[in-house]
Amino acid sequence: MTSSTLFTDAMALTAVDDGVYRGVLNENWTIGPKVHGGAMLALCANAARCEMPGVEPIAVSGNFLWAPDPGAMDVVTTVRKRGRRVSLLDVELRQGERVAVRAAITMGAPEHDVAPLLSVNPVVPLMTPEPPAALEPIGPGHPMADIVHLSRGCDIRPSLTTFSPRTDGGPPMIEYWVRPKGVEPDLLFALLCGDVSAPVTYGVNRFGWAPTVQLTAYVRALPASGWLRVMCTTTQIGQDWFDEDHIVVDSRGHIVVQTRQLAMVPAAAGED
Repeated sequence: MTSSTLFTDAMALTAVDDGVYRGVLNENWTIGPKVHGGAMLALCANAARCEMPGVEPIAVSGNFLWAPDPGAMDVVTTVRKRGRRVSLLDVELRQGERVAVRAAITMGAPEHDVAPLLSVNPVVPLMTPEPPAALEPIGPGHPMADIVHLSRGCDIRPSLTTFSPRTDGGPPMIEYWVRPKGVEPDLLFALLCGDVSAPVTYGVNRFGWAPTVQLTAYVRALPASGWLRVMCTTTQIGQDWFDEDHIVVDSRGHIVVQTRQLAMVPAAAGED
């Protein structure tokens, strides 16, 4: 039987011991055969929320030790500090006896719904609040449908014109419009969107699996209802390692999540 495609169901956790929560790595939130890294980071953040109700993750720093398959898993939390404004937890996502993700999570209160003192937001001038009418969602017949299984649970619309190598020598930039199906976006979904893009290495003709080694996310505000706009960029693509930045903006034009990750450059065509 195919498991639920609802994002809220994929994030469900049940307390089974002090600081230990059980859930499932959902087959519908995968890239190819492997569980999406942003989904696993969101599960770690959700466990932190369960352990410390009343506050939210404001910084999530995760190290990815190995890539688990869909199936049962546990999330183990260890409280390091309970403060008045800032608290800290260590979180491990485990499958069997192996740790797949180890995260350090800072808890607090995201920005209130007020204008920031300063915001250099590159997304709003370039991306409309809703996707262009002609932009197709990933789904049956789309060139990315066989890999991006996230499309079963969210409407995801990449601007394919930004995937190709740039002719002006500028850095790659990939744009997405994303929203979950059946529910409105929440903090955890916005966190997942901080890892939603295909690798920016597409811009230098390096395709294939680009495993994330470390990802740090800042949760700046709770998202409003509607589409999330995601812009993905890079500073440097090396021979072995590359960085990838995401900025996630909600329908109001507010930055809700910022991420930076370090990942491995896929091998060139023909290399092992």
